[in-house]
Amino acid sequence: MAEKIRVGTRGSALALAQCEQAARELGRAAGLEHELVTVTTHGDTSKASLASLGGTGVFATALREALLAGDVDVIVHSLKDLPTTPYPGLVIAATPKRADARDVLVARDGLTLETLPAGARIGTGSPRRIAQLAAVRPDLEIVTDFRGNIDSRIGRVSSGEVDAVILAAAGIDRLGKADAVTERFSLSDWPTAPGQGALAIEVREGKASDEFARALAQGLEKVNHATTRATVTAERAVLAGLEAGCAAPVATSAIVDDGMLFLTASVYATDGSSKLTSNHAAVLDSNSAADLLAAADEVSVRTVDELLSLGAKELA
Repeated sequence: MAEKIRVGTRGSALALAQCEQAARELGRAAGLEHELVTVTTHGDTSKASLASLGGTGVFATALREALLAGDVDVIVHSLKDLPTTPYPGLVIAATPKRADARDVLVARDGLTLETLPAGARIGTGSPRRIAQLAAVRPDLEIVTDFRGNIDSRIGRVSSGEVDAVILAAAGIDRLGKADAVTERFSLSDWPTAPGQGALAIEVREGKASDEFARALAQGLEKVNHATTRATVTAERAVLAGLEAGCAAPVATSAIVDDGMLFLTASVYATDGSSKLTSNHAAVLDSNSAADLLAAADEVSVRTVDELLSLGAKELA
């Protein structure tokens, strides 16, 4: 087969790096060459805050339109940026093994969140991170008008414009910027966005109709990581069940350990003044993909029900 897998991606350095990683793995699994196709999204061109644009889903629409138009064969998303509502005509066909799901601090002078002085300026545009910061360090000045690529945000620390920024560990690591990190937060103390650290490979719905499509489908099946798929499914089901957008102050963490799938979810008041937390677990009959997904569905339903009964709708 002479055809290459055309992989749609945003043009940022991070998007290109993580897309190339996923595309290379998919190409090997499918026995096909690949090429990246850059697509410009509204989120890339707009200078408005993500919250005012309706959340990080603004990065996905142009990619999805290119996929539906047949301009590309697959698209790669940061899963935390992907709305939970299914997109007509498309399906997430694979979630490769998840990277580090934690948040990290990049601060001047090697400072940590605890050692930042009172009044220090810390940058983040994420409502979830803003709420978490306000809860643990209300004495800090949070700079919320804070967009840009990872290099530019780290640069604002180097220039002295801010004292620190909070970023996703996965992005820092994928770009080879781990040396800039001054602290990695524990997921138990600082849970992160549903799906953070994971990638999603999306394709058009429908059965494989030719040799190329069959090879691609087989490759997607091989790169899909069943445990990652189950944990991110559980996390994103919380977001969907609460009817919260992907920029909402909701944090989740799911893991598979010792024959069980554990899920923790927290909903924050936007000012950090309060939060609601729910913890549940489901027993796994096996580590098959079907059993993992069944456990994810079960545990997420119980978690959402508890959060709603505690008043999560009013809080978020």
